[in-house]
Amino acid sequence: MIPLRDQNPSRSTPVVTRGLIVLNVAMFIYELSLGPDLRDFLFSWGLVPARLPAALEVGGESLGWTGLTFVSSLFLHGGWAHLIGNMWYLWIFGDNVEDQFGALPFLLFYVAAGVAASALHVFSDLGSRLPTLGASGAIAGVLGAYAVMFPRARVYTLVPLFPFFQIIPLPAFLMLGVWFVFQFVAGAISAGQAGASGGVAWWAHIGGFLFGVIVAKATSPFRHRPESYAEEVK
Repeated sequence: MIPLRDQNPSRSTPVVTRGLIVLNVAMFIYELSLGPDLRDFLFSWGLVPARLPAALEVGGESLGWTGLTFVSSLFLHGGWAHLIGNMWYLWIFGDNVEDQFGALPFLLFYVAAGVAASALHVFSDLGSRLPTLGASGAIAGVLGAYAVMFPRARVYTLVPLFPFFQIIPLPAFLMLGVWFVFQFVAGAISAGQAGASGGVAWWAHIGGFLFGVIVAKATSPFRHRPESYAEEVK
């Protein structure tokens, strides 16, 4: 299923959401400019799970650098499809979550979700020497928060109904719930099987989504429910 748009108007201009999209696109263009140096760049700034045990042992600068890659890896992508897919989800769901949190809290939430997602991925595959790249863990956090904040908001979704596709308005809790179940099943299948993930950090998606759900529920008493959403979520 592919979300096309949501029927959930935002009250404010999503400056952080737009800024994150611009930053991710700019970073990817920079990656393309590196040519043969790209591999070394990605291994330096991407998150490599196998580095963590050694960094914890050594401490100091090594641990600091490894910790930094938990954040830097969120702004790197492995290809156009990877980038566009992530930014598409952020564009659709990010504005409303930012509207609820406020700009600066949303930015902090986004980064924290990405770090939490990366942590679960690292501990699910500590032996991996491949760099983990992408904003998908942070965006999964946005999806989890959206599912809690706007469970009944309609998401117009492209659904495969063999042999055709159909656009169906689905409640957010259903569309995002199906997305999460798919991630969980794929993650469970890939657990403990080298190469079974197909290059997808399933557990980062799972961890990010759960982080978003927890934070959205925990902050619910402190957030204002916009009047424009009242009919959708009551």
